[in-house]
Amino acid sequence: MKKGLLTIGFVLLAVLMFNACGNSSPKEKQPTTKEVAKVEYTCPMHPEVVSDKPGDCPKCGMALVEKK
Repeated sequence: MKKGLLTIGFVLLAVLMFNACGNSSPKEKQPTTKEVAKVEYTCPMHPEVVSDKPGDCPKCGMALVEKK
């Protein structure tokens, strides 16, 4: 019984070590939806006008610029 448990323990340990060391190349970070949606556009004359896409200011018609 003890020999069987030791064997299972060693096999699990070997599998865990193999999986941990097998991935040596770093994965590319994929942008999340929050990171993609962070770009905001605003009117230079009316900073209270904020949009998530480029366009024109509804108050004065100026082009919206990317908010920094």
